[in-house]
Amino acid sequence: MTVSMEPTNVEPIPSQAPQALRPHAEDAFAAELTALAAQDDRPRPERWKLSPWAVATYLLGGTLADGTVITPKYVGPRRIVEVAVTTLATDRALLLLGVPGTAKTWVSEHLAAAVSGDSTLLVQGTAGTPEEAIRYGWNYARLLAHGPSRDALVPSPVMRAMAEGMTARVEELTRIPADVQDTLITVLSEKTLPVPELGEEVQAVRGFNLIATANDRDRGVNELSSALRRRFNTVVLPLPESADAEVDIVSRRVDQMGRSLDLPQAPEGLDEIRRVVTVFRELRDGVTTDGRTRLKSPSGTLSTAEAISVVTNGLALAAHFGDGVLRAGDVAAGILGAVVRDPAADRVVWQEYLETVVRERDGWTDFYRACREVSA
Repeated sequence: MTVSMEPTNVEPIPSQAPQALRPHAEDAFAAELTALAAQDDRPRPERWKLSPWAVATYLLGGTLADGTVITPKYVGPRRIVEVAVTTLATDRALLLLGVPGTAKTWVSEHLAAAVSGDSTLLVQGTAGTPEEAIRYGWNYARLLAHGPSRDALVPSPVMRAMAEGMTARVEELTRIPADVQDTLITVLSEKTLPVPELGEEVQAVRGFNLIATANDRDRGVNELSSALRRRFNTVVLPLPESADAEVDIVSRRVDQMGRSLDLPQAPEGLDEIRRVVTVFRELRDGVTTDGRTRLKSPSGTLSTAEAISVVTNGLALAAHFGDGVLRAGDVAAGILGAVVRDPAADRVVWQEYLETVVRERDGWTDFYRACREVSA
């Protein structure tokens, strides 16, 4: 019996590269950046992909001469963005400061994407961040085999940014130990990074700068030395001024995240978003919207970023376990988790708010019942 081994005519299934869950800013908004670059006829600092005007337009949004719509990445005072962009065009580094959830990391990423076309030269600050993460490290196999050499040296994101004239990012600067923080002083003041093992130094080329973020709730953890703070121009990112502005921010980000997660749009979700924002703002400010009732504030920050998370989770619940319409029951559990961080003190604050404010508010009966059910 002969068995034929001839290939069949079955077409091979083409392999597809997996899609990133969260693309980098320069990839997610590549079309907008390309359109801006094509329309941008203003002077650009050396090695910048866009002019300062175009960078600000990319962050704040607008409509170009050819009709291309640039979506806002940051909703807030225009002058804050202009000062941040202008800082990067000078020899001073930029420090974005603010309470948690004020879009410091988001703004940092988009600034780097617009200026350098690459937001990935990142140092994530933690209590365990070593000096090598900011300066350089070594490939120990090569180091042991051949001794100190350029081939054995592993450049940090900061070193790469210096050598290539790019924008480096340092997240949560105040979480990094003080002695490691001060590694940046020579980099930011002399624009050099000594490599004593090789008797060399890396000099920053034009176009290099650094964006750092810091949480002002972390003061006293690892405060910046006065010498390092002088090397930064500090820009404070505030919380949204009005409820309408915060609702707009949450709606935009939830829509973007929902599309990336293939969640259906919630046609009637705006009312629930406004409720979430109202609860967060009242508890955060310690007073109701009408100013009549003073409230206790919980231990958490109740930031805009947390509101986005609550609504996104609620949208997923509505899509997978409901009728696709965002309702009070979909956001109630998320709000409880955001508010009650301290099981003892925060639960008292939440119960008082439910009984004295939510229960008496017109049109909030469904919300009150949903919150009572998950709080029981």
